[in-house]
Order: sequence, then structure tokens, then C-alpha cells
Amino acid sequence: MEAEIETEDLFLKKGKFDDWKDIFENLWRYQESARYMLWTAIKTEDEARERMKRVIEWQKNHLEYLVYEKKSRQAIGFAGMEEIKAGVYEDTGIAIGPKFVGQGYGKQILTALVNDCFWIRKAEKFICSCRSENIASKKMQISCGFEYCYSEKRIDIRNGREYILEFYELLKTN
Repeated sequence: MEAEIETEDLFLKKGKFDDWKDIFENLWRYQESARYMLWTAIKTEDEARERMKRVIEWQKNHLEYLVYEKKSRQAIGFAGMEEIKAGVYEDTGIAIGPKFVGQGYGKQILTALVNDCFWIRKAEKFICSCRSENIASKKMQISCGFEYCYSEKRIDIRNGREYILEFYELLKTN
């Protein structure tokens, strides 16, 4: 089993089915949390249980984690990354529920993913992206030392609308 990642206030680890209620209550039911992501908010506990089954299956073969707040012991979000080419990792999304935003958790998560990539996986570069209108995400990435690289037009698969995805990168320094 893959080791969990720990920060000052959080654990990132593979989800368990019993987490479905926490992640539903704290994240998945909020449209505002899904706004800049490629998933949609869900409305029912049955949908949450089904999504949790898919998440667990997906996490088996991917560097994807649920985010747990140490203080409450609840699943409050998710985060992930993937190796896109040798020595280069990219985030696959970071999301935390609305009542946990503004506490520095996003920065802790991104820093933990970067540290895992650079020091455990021996990567040389980490890439992040966010929608151009997602000001909070941009600020967080820049505060973690990332620098803007380029932008791409994308289509939101949920509604067919065009958006601009901005890419930021951080190079490993010895």
C-alpha cells in the first residue's frame, strides 16, 4: 500500500468507502466547489456512495488521494498528480470543501504533492494548471513558487463552454 502524505493540518491518503458521507457533506454537494473542476456536484447520498466506489477503484492505480483534516478526522477534499513524462508531474486537481477554504490547506496540499514528487519520486518539474478566472488557485500556485508558462483554450465537458486554462511550473532546485 502506498504511504500517505502528511502536512501540518492534513493527511492525503487513499479513500475508504466509509468516507463517502464526509466527502459528500464537505465537498461533493457544493456547486461552488465544482465550479472550476471537471466534475459536477451531486445531490443525494446514493450518488455519493456510487461516486465513492468509483473513486476507490480509480485511486488503486493513480496518485489520487482524499484529503483529511487532522483536527476533525473528516475527508474534506481530494488531490492528485500524475507523471506526464519522465521526471515531470502534473497536478490532476485539488479541491477542498467551502468551509475549509481560506485556512491555508490548498497551499499545504500543493506543497506536499511537490515535495513528494521532488524528494520521493525524484522528479525535476511539477506543473499546475487552473482556469484563468480562478484567482484563488492562481495566487496559491504563485505563493508556492510556481511561475506562469502558457495558456490553452479548452472546452468544459460539462456544458460545452470555452475557458482558458493557465499552466504554471516549478523546477526542482537542489
